Amino acid sequence: MKKFLMAAAAAALLTACAGGPTPYQPISKDVGGYSETKLESNRVRVAFAGNTLTDRETVENYLLYRSAETTLANGFDYFIVNTRATDAKSRTYGTAYADPFWDYGPYPWRSRYYDPFWDRPFGRYQSYDQTTVTKYEASGEIVMFKGTKPADNAAAFDARDVVKNLEGKVRRPEPAKP
Repeated sequence: MKKFLMAAAAAALLTACAGGPTPYQPISKDVGGYSETKLESNRVRVAFAGNTLTDRETVENYLLYRSAETTLANGFDYFIVNTRATDAKSRTYGTAYADPFWDYGPYPWRSRYYDPFWDRPFGRYQSYDQTTVTKYEASGEIVMFKGTKPADNAAAFDARDVVKNLEGKVRRPEPAKP
């Protein structure tokens, strides 16, 4: 029970500090977000980085959504994903617990308190918990075009359709409180 409460407290602290999954926003060092680099007049490198509470699917959806927005903002109709990759960066954290306990020994009238730091036969700590967190970052290079999307190219996306279909999945940042 104590381990469960400690894990719940750690999760609550992590959630409170991080503020939830990364919203769809320009890149921020602490939170993540989207970025883009124009390479040519119709070629852009787009990226989206999530925090530890943002799942892979959301990061990849935000990458496509940003690609579609960029395409429309530059006056184009569709884009072709030239290259795309999703990287996962995992980190493992450990927490040790030193719980004292009583040993009643072979005689009921005698008890001895064990010091949790010195009397453990298998090391200082009674238990050790590990938590692994993962951050996802998706990036891609897109080429933007005018006209109708070619039906035979699976890497081509109609920018208006992408925006329309993914709009409901996009979580924008909370407005600043006065």
